[in-house]
Amino acid sequence: MTTLSPDLRERLERAPVAGLSAQMRKRGYDTVTIDGVRPLPGAPKLVGPARTLRYIPFRRDLFASHGGGQNAQKQLFDAVEPGEVVVIEARGLDGSGTLGDILALRAFARGAAGVVTDGGVRDHDAVARIGLPVFSAGAHPAVLGRLHVPWEHGSAIACGGASVLPGDIIVGDSDGVIVIPPDLVEEVVDATLAQEDEDAWIAERVAEGAKLDGLFPMNSAWRERYEAGLDG
Repeated sequence: MTTLSPDLRERLERAPVAGLSAQMRKRGYDTVTIDGVRPLPGAPKLVGPARTLRYIPFRRDLFASHGGGQNAQKQLFDAVEPGEVVVIEARGLDGSGTLGDILALRAFARGAAGVVTDGGVRDHDAVARIGLPVFSAGAHPAVLGRLHVPWEHGSAIACGGASVLPGDIIVGDSDGVIVIPPDLVEEVVDATLAQEDEDAWIAERVAEGAKLDGLFPMNSAWRERYEAGLDG
């Protein structure tokens, strides 16, 4: 599994998902957002390497063999390490709860960085009060066995249209959730933070009344002023 250094985690916490998404697109990665999920009310920033869980469609015999006891779902929540993000493949079906308050409490107690599921969350308000960052497709009161069988953990999954491998870096904020391959994360986060500084300078010039033409994006004249550290 990927381990984030304190310095890298701090940089990722400062980097907005929209900025990370722009940098990933520049590198040819267009399908790395987990679509259809939103944070629970009050959810803080989400950063951490992925620990994956996959559900398959409900079938009576398969749920009987894999759904009870210490199933794959419970195994994962007992094994998640501090700083990791539980990412659940629920095939984008929000008609059943794939996370509830007990599992959320277990993840919180284990020090998990958060949970992302493209399925539903039951005990919605109770889960939100725990303070664990949770991104989901919405609230639903039904238990797991209505639509899903907890099948396996620790494999490649598809969540919200994005491929997620164990150890991929997950970042989530109010704009959504993005998946970054570990070998790209240093490059992408540094480029994002540099672009944020540049955009903040441009915003100051716009607030002062500067026209967008030639400024956004910057032409050579504006870039010379920016690199010289000059104000408008």
